[in-house]
Amino acid sequence: MGTSRTFGSVAVAMATPFAPDGSLDTDSARRLAAHLVEEGVDCIVLSGTTGESPTTHQPEKDDLVRAVVAEVGDRAMVMAGAGSNDTAHAVRIARSAEKCGAQGLLIVSPYYSKPSQEGIYQHISAIADSTDLPVMVYDIPGRTGVKISDEVFDRLADNPKIRAVKDAAADLPRGIATARRTGLEYYSGDDGLNLAWMAIGGSGVVSVVGHVAARKYRAMVEALDAGDLAAAQRIDEEVHPLVEAIMGTGQGAVMAKEAVAMMGVLPTPTVRLPLVGASQLELDNLRRVLSAQGYID
Repeated sequence: MGTSRTFGSVAVAMATPFAPDGSLDTDSARRLAAHLVEEGVDCIVLSGTTGESPTTHQPEKDDLVRAVVAEVGDRAMVMAGAGSNDTAHAVRIARSAEKCGAQGLLIVSPYYSKPSQEGIYQHISAIADSTDLPVMVYDIPGRTGVKISDEVFDRLADNPKIRAVKDAAADLPRGIATARRTGLEYYSGDDGLNLAWMAIGGSGVVSVVGHVAARKYRAMVEALDAGDLAAAQRIDEEVHPLVEAIMGTGQGAVMAKEAVAMMGVLPTPTVRLPLVGASQLELDNLRRVLSAQGYID
């Protein structure tokens, strides 16, 4: 594993802002993206799980890409999710994102259908080959119901467009072995494992908690790059209560929106069904943690 960073080192899987009536709010998306970049984020991921990709559709996805590229595309990479369990649909999303200015693609393994490993390989390859953009493959079997096999990763690594993996499989030994064997860049897709991944040579993080703690994650990465593991460990300990508050009992997309709304970055934490707002207990705990860490009064 090396320190090659096609997709930067501190990426945030950005929440998609909606107005109170549930419509896409591109003005708030621009403000949120600008805020994240100012806090140290060098890659914005749009229309991922945290961006409520299953309930946003074209032309909304395209409008979102255009708005964020216009706001921060000269200061940070803008990556678009091209996820679907319908390969032809995912190809259309990918091609449209490229036309709208996206600079990279995040391709999640096909969910719900539970295809064979050959089907997973062909699905990811078809999307990757449909554009000229660099690709990060997203392995999250807890959500998709399928795990990408070692053989498929080996085959995908032969595709020059496929540069990296966002790993949320919670299997560090296997991930390390795959990274070393294939040469693919590995990014932590689990905020609770960010330090672990970075300490063993990961390229970066794709974070949800980074909606709040991007500045601290930037400092953690810089500490590790400088060889200061103790400083990185201290930062990880500081961020842990936020990880628990945002990714613990609640749903990440919901809690990230609640957090940035409490901080005044978003005007409303509106989500689309089947997601619903956080419980009062979750909100109280989140407010307590944000206040204790100085993010809100």
